[in-house]
Amino acid sequence: MASLKSVVRSAVPMGSLERDLESDASLLSRLRSGEPQAFEMLVRTHTPRLLAVARRLLRNEEDAKDAVQEAFLNAFRALGSFEGASRVSTWLHRIAVNVALMKLRSQRRKPEASIEGLLPAFLEDGHHALHPPEWRDGADVLLERREDREFIRACINELPESHRTVLILRDVEELDPEETARALGVTENVVKVRLHRARQALRSLLEPRFRRGVA
Repeated sequence: MASLKSVVRSAVPMGSLERDLESDASLLSRLRSGEPQAFEMLVRTHTPRLLAVARRLLRNEEDAKDAVQEAFLNAFRALGSFEGASRVSTWLHRIAVNVALMKLRSQRRKPEASIEGLLPAFLEDGHHALHPPEWRDGADVLLERREDREFIRACINELPESHRTVLILRDVEELDPEETARALGVTENVVKVRLHRARQALRSLLEPRFRRGVA
């Protein structure tokens, strides 16, 4: 079947991004001149995607809306320092991710559960204790069913926060290891280890439903 990354990315709603009606350079010029219509267009065009980003990370509608509002405020304040080296949509996406991550950090009240119980067992020689079963359908078939997509999203939400966040940033938001490490305040090696363990744990959670031979 297709990679676990493709299953994750296809099962998690991305949010739409309308095609820009004008070039980023022209839009930035209008924004910096304080044109109200330009701000309205920016918000209307990019809110759906930013809201989808915030929902994935925060899993709470009100928190997600607050994060998007804060992201736009931060963007407006930073207009003078934005040089246009990346697309406006990319710039806004990074701001929204950072705001959502800050909210997540502020909400943590207790140590998260260990991921160890979700990981597959390995023998001393490093091989799987149980041979990983084949899945009964390809990703394209699995994701045709709404209940399967919802199950995949529920399994992602079962992962400990630090691993779920890395999985979302790398496999859904498609941040590279350096960007992810910088956003989370950890090393790239930590990102790689957490992502690997998150994928292993997620596959363990999905296998009882999707392994070959299960109706």
